[in-house]
Amino acid sequence: MPPPAQAQTPAAAAVGPLPLDEAQMMRRVLSDLQRQVDLVLEVRLRELLAPVLSRAADALIRDARKELTTAMRDAVSRAIAQELARRQDRGSR
Repeated sequence: MPPPAQAQTPAAAAVGPLPLDEAQMMRRVLSDLQRQVDLVLEVRLRELLAPVLSRAADALIRDARKELTTAMRDAVSRAIAQELARRQDRGSR
């Protein structure tokens, strides 16, 4: 006598077994996992890099201001020295 057939639920009978081999399942799982890892990695990198980049930008701005201030003082000093030299030349004629 053959073993009794197992009863299937109507939903299972309508859908039937999914023809998904192990390789396809692994690709699907790895693809889903890769998307999740990419998302988590992007979020974490943004969280970690934001303060570092902010500090670096602040330092660059401070350094640029110092350099600009020095350059402007030098330019003004040269301009004043040139103007004084011109006036002195005019006065000695």
